[in-house]
Amino acid sequence: MSYWKALLPALVLLAGCTEQLVIDDRYHARSQDSRVQYIVLHYTSSGFERSFKVLTEQDVSSHYLISDHDPVIYRLVDETQRAWHAGDSSWQGRTWLNASSIGIEMVNDGYVDEPHCRRWQAWDQRQIDALIVLLRDIQQRHGLGPEAVIGHSDIAPQRKVDPGPLFPWQQLVAAGVARGPDAQRVRVMYNWLDGRVPAVSWFQAALAEYGYQVPQSGELDGPTRNVIAAFQMRFRQSNYAGQPDSETASLLAALAPKQASALISAVAPRWYTPAENPSAPPSGAPQPPCSAHPRAG
Repeated sequence: MSYWKALLPALVLLAGCTEQLVIDDRYHARSQDSRVQYIVLHYTSSGFERSFKVLTEQDVSSHYLISDHDPVIYRLVDETQRAWHAGDSSWQGRTWLNASSIGIEMVNDGYVDEPHCRRWQAWDQRQIDALIVLLRDIQQRHGLGPEAVIGHSDIAPQRKVDPGPLFPWQQLVAAGVARGPDAQRVRVMYNWLDGRVPAVSWFQAALAEYGYQVPQSGELDGPTRNVIAAFQMRFRQSNYAGQPDSETASLLAALAPKQASALISAVAPRWYTPAENPSAPPSGAPQPPCSAHPRAG
């Protein structure tokens, strides 16, 4: 008897070691969706070899890298993992978007500053074609709409300008993988404005409604101009000086319906004049483009 008493602790320990975790997966909650809420587009600012090395060996990464010339789509981080691509970022009230986004880097040098202008690199059409196929696949698997596709400059307008003013956003809109303003709504607002420009406070409220993190100071300060410029680089690429104007207001109103309605229904709308904004810089963009913007293709 004493033998079995002595052996009992060992038998209990052995039984514990052989226990296995059992989870019942037969039931699934209705209230759930993908952790991925956004797809963020970047350019690498360098050629393929350096980009590949940086994204695989340093403290920055992306889920996908699309090479230039004969494009190859590389998966560098599994979509279930967090890539370090967004940094200090904000969109629609969410911050630090690495945890809720998929990052796509595309090999493109970005820009080179020359003495009096900024020269941007054009995009390879084959690269854009590959991107559209990839976006469709990601959106289908994660249940995302075209509004989920945003640029690095959208989520970090105070420090980033990629994918830049030459990026063919309109091609993505036409392919159904990115959002653009409704043309009819733009025309209606443009005709209603008739050359007038809403107050800076309206631009700030409308940009915030669309998703940007922007000051609500009522003044055309540097951070506000950076956000306006980010919006223009995406939706009005012919002029992205960061200055309020009626064309930008028309585009923005089509994407921010609450602020559009508030402006139209206001008894006495407030309008923008440079003299009322002493903090506004006297000139346009710090570095205008060197030449007219070519279309990718």
